[in-house]
Amino acid sequence: MYAIVEIAGQQFKVSKDLKVYVHRLADKEGDAISFAKVLLLDDNGTITLGAPAIEGASVEAKVLQHLKGDKVIVFKKKRRKGYKKKNGHRQYLTQIQISGITFAAAKKTAAKSEKSVEEKAPKAKAEAKAE
Repeated sequence: MYAIVEIAGQQFKVSKDLKVYVHRLADKEGDAISFAKVLLLDDNGTITLGAPAIEGASVEAKVLQHLKGDKVIVFKKKRRKGYKKKNGHRQYLTQIQISGITFAAAKKTAAKSEKSVEEKAPKAKAEAKAE
């Protein structure tokens, strides 16, 4: 089972017990957090898509630590002009561990949407035959 969830403006493919580095979150180390913007769920081959998010689905995680990423060197130069500029950047990150994916209400909404599609399809066929 896996889910695609939006965390801090980025999309991640997550599953249970997976450790993920995301942009710095405001929560403290050891806190349990929940992400409600689940875009896709896969439960052993049964895929549920959200439009844009799945209602009632959430991903629970635990904040493990706050840290800084690797240094990235930014070097600018203009040839034959004597212009050189060297900068560095280290991104602030948070490491989280996914503790579970819940979607009890998501199955009900998916079942309702499938029924509504089935109900609309015979009506559309009947209208097409009538014309």
